[in-house]
Amino acid sequence: MTDIDKTAGPKDTPPAGAEAIKAIPVRHYGRYVTAVIAIAVLVAIINAFAQGKINWHAIPDYFFDDRIMTGVGKTLLLTVLSMLIGIVGGIILAVMRLSKNPVTSAIAWFYIWFFRGTPVLVQLFLWFNLGLVFEYINLMPIYKDYWSSFMTPLLTALLGLGLNEAAYMAEICRAGLLAVDEGQTEAAHALGMSHGKTLRRVVIPQAMRVIVPPTGNEVINMLKTTSLVAQVQFAELFRYAQDIGQNSGAPVEMYFLAAAWYLIMTSVLSVGQYYLERYYARGSSRTLPPTPWQKVKKNLTTFSSRKVTA
Repeated sequence: MTDIDKTAGPKDTPPAGAEAIKAIPVRHYGRYVTAVIAIAVLVAIINAFAQGKINWHAIPDYFFDDRIMTGVGKTLLLTVLSMLIGIVGGIILAVMRLSKNPVTSAIAWFYIWFFRGTPVLVQLFLWFNLGLVFEYINLMPIYKDYWSSFMTPLLTALLGLGLNEAAYMAEICRAGLLAVDEGQTEAAHALGMSHGKTLRRVVIPQAMRVIVPPTGNEVINMLKTTSLVAQVQFAELFRYAQDIGQNSGAPVEMYFLAAAWYLIMTSVLSVGQYYLERYYARGSSRTLPPTPWQKVKKNLTTFSSRKVTA
C-alpha cells in the first residue's frame, strides 16, 4: 500500500516547456511628476528667501543671547505650570461632567462652554482688566490688596492659559473615561472597590491610552500659545525677541530666530510624546511600533545587505 504525503503541495517549478512569467513593476509616472513639482517649488521658495532683504547673519549673533535664553526658560516654565493647571482642572471638570449630580454637571458644562467659546487672547485681557469690576482682592486676614497689584503679568498668563486649557482637557479626559468599558467598573465594584479606588486603579490607567495622544498635542499647542502673553506685559521668548529686534534694527530676523527656537522645543516635545504613547500602547498592541532609532538601524542593515549581495 502506497503512503500518500498529505503535506506535499503543488510544485513550484513550472512544467517542462512552459515559459517562466516575468513580472514587470507598474510605473507610477504621476509620482515622478509630483515629486519634481514639489522639489521645484521648494527650490523656488529657498531661492526667494536667500535673495530677500534679510540679514541672516544677525540670527546666529543673537541665537544664544542671554535675553533669548531667559525667554526660552520662561516659556518652558509657563508651559509646564499652565498645563499642570489645565490637567488638574480638566480631570476635576471631567468627573463633574460625568457626575449624576445635575448641579455639578451643569456647572462643569457652563465652564467648558464659556472657556472653549471665547478666544485665549480675549480671556487674557479680561483677567488683566478685572480691576474695573473688583477694585480690591480681599481674602480677609490672609491677603488684601488692589486688584492691579495682585494681578501681575505672570498670574494673568497662568490664569488665562491654564483655565482655558482646563476646558479642553476636560473633554479629552471625559472621552478617555467613557472609552473604558462599563464592565470594568462593574467588576471592580463587585470586588468591593470604592468609586475613587476604581477610578485610580482600573479606569484611569486604561483611559490613558486615549488621553495621552491629544494631551501631547495640547502641550505642544500650549508652548506656542504662550507667545500671546506678550500682550499682557509678560516677558517670554517672543517678547524678548521683539525687544531685541527693535533695538538692533532687525525685527524680522528676530522673528525667524524665535520661530527656530519654537521649532526646537516642539520637536523635543514631539519625541517625548512619541515614547509616552508607545509606553501606554503596551496593553493594546501585541507588537510595539519601532522607535526612530530602530527604523534607522533597520534601513542601514537592509542597505548594507543589498550592497553585499550586489
